[in-house]
Amino acid sequence: MRLVVLALFLMASLAAMANEAVPTELDRVQQRRAVELSEHLRCLVCQNQTIADSNAELAQDLRRQVREQIAQGKSDAEIVTFMVQRYGDFVLYKPPLKPTTALLWSGPALLLLIGMIVLIRNVRARGNRKEPPAMTDEEHTRARELLETPPGQEVA
Repeated sequence: MRLVVLALFLMASLAAMANEAVPTELDRVQQRRAVELSEHLRCLVCQNQTIADSNAELAQDLRRQVREQIAQGKSDAEIVTFMVQRYGDFVLYKPPLKPTTALLWSGPALLLLIGMIVLIRNVRARGNRKEPPAMTDEEHTRARELLETPPGQEVA
C-alpha cells in the first residue's frame, strides 16, 4: 500500500512540473518570432502579463493566432496591426502615445500630482489649526464627577 501511495505522489509531482507543449510545426526562426511577438502582446484576461507569460485560455488562443499568421507568411507589423484592429491598443503591452491613450500614459503622473496637492493642503491646514481652549476648573470638576460615578447612578 505504501508503494502505491509513493507512486501516486511521484506521478503527481511529475504532472506539476509539466510545461505547456510547444508546437513543433514551426522552425526555430518562426518559433523565436512567435515568442517575441507574444512578449509584446498583453493578455486581455490577466492584464499584467504578456500572452507569452499567461496560461489563460484567451492567451493560448492569441499565441495560436500569432503562430498561424506567422505560418501564413505575415510580417510582424501585419500581425500586430491585426491584433490592434481586433482588440484595440490595449492588446499592446506598451501602447503607443496618442490621444486615446494619453490618459493611460499620464495617469500615474496625474495621480501623483493630485496626491501631492492633497498632502500639502492637509499639512498646511493642520499647521493653521488653533489649539482648543483649555478646560476650565469647572469643566475639570464635572469630568471628574462623571468618571468617578458608578454606572447606573445619576450625577447631580
